[in-house]
Amino acid sequence: MTDPLDTPTDRRPGGRTARVRAQVLDAVRAELAEGGHEGLTMEGVATRAGVHRATVYRRWRDVGGLLVDVIDAAGEIDWQPPDTGSLRGDLTALNQEIQESLVVQPSFAVALMAASFHSEQAARAQTRLWADRYAQCEILVERAIERGELPTRHTDARSLLIAATAPLYHQLVLLRAAPDPQLPARAAETAVLAAAAGAFSTHREEST
Repeated sequence: MTDPLDTPTDRRPGGRTARVRAQVLDAVRAELAEGGHEGLTMEGVATRAGVHRATVYRRWRDVGGLLVDVIDAAGEIDWQPPDTGSLRGDLTALNQEIQESLVVQPSFAVALMAASFHSEQAARAQTRLWADRYAQCEILVERAIERGELPTRHTDARSLLIAATAPLYHQLVLLRAAPDPQLPARAAETAVLAAAAGAFSTHREEST
């Protein structure tokens, strides 16, 4: 799972409306990455996009509307979860994608997460996108069960995925630590070992 908020361009094809949308959303990403939420304005986006500001106001209404559409556009990209042949490899590859999106400068992903705290619209859109991305990545756990890497079919895939990816966000976003090239693999291995020991078993919870 690449960071669900990290998407370089709007991929929707077709016509002038789509071209204007792509120009505006690219401008939002650039403005947000460079200046954060505080520097994001309708006028600045319109100028960077080369679009009349009346067009931007008419379609997106306000900064919250721009943020929501940028997040929605992230869900439109054709992205597939890693398939390396093992759960540990898949989670490591997933974490490497996440780490890259968080350490690139400027990081659009980090800027958009911060901006969501200032817009209820964007926060709701971001929650939907994260839920969709985690659901999309549950196939990693399903494949691991089919390969016999996990001891039970009653594994909570969402909890496992969160445990595997959380250290990246904790280190790089919360602590603002320097990127550790070993962290993606270490976090993945820890989650796999915990899963193999039944730490994410829903069956155990149901039987208590």
